[in-house]
Amino acid sequence: MLSQKTVIMDENAMRRAIARITYEILERNKGASDICLIGILSRGVHLARRIAAKITELEGVCVEVGVLDITSYRDDEKYVSDSDRTQIDFDIKDKKVVLVDDVIYTGRSTRAAIDAIMERGRPRSVQLAVLVDRGHRELPIRPDYVGKNLPTSREEVVKVMVEEADGCDKVVIFG
Repeated sequence: MLSQKTVIMDENAMRRAIARITYEILERNKGASDICLIGILSRGVHLARRIAAKITELEGVCVEVGVLDITSYRDDEKYVSDSDRTQIDFDIKDKKVVLVDDVIYTGRSTRAAIDAIMERGRPRSVQLAVLVDRGHRELPIRPDYVGKNLPTSREEVVKVMVEEADGCDKVVIFG
């Protein structure tokens, strides 16, 4: 059983990282026009909604937010799923899609997410925002926006906790 080693980000650090990611998204895309956010289940969805709220606060516009279930697109873990929990109720054609995930590790979740997105249309671009980049990539995938780079060993586990799902905001390393 893994035990908690250390808290990497507390609530304030997470809030600052999300704000920084939001500013970087707006700067790179010269505003919020044609942007949509798609959160990867489960915690990526909560982070995407927070980024969308920050964009609304800063730009006064609402960006669309979708939910992406990558379960059936994974190549490293096979799950039998009766239902696809994806909820993308808007057209992604010619949009700047920002995929949002909590942690990037091997890159396999991102690859699965890109496959799932491309099945739904052809966006103008796909960008990736993650709260934590822990390294150890197995695929040539690099996030465009990173809240925190966190070098870890393969034996360690990084857990992002969000108020909406876990009752608190923090990032913890277990090992």
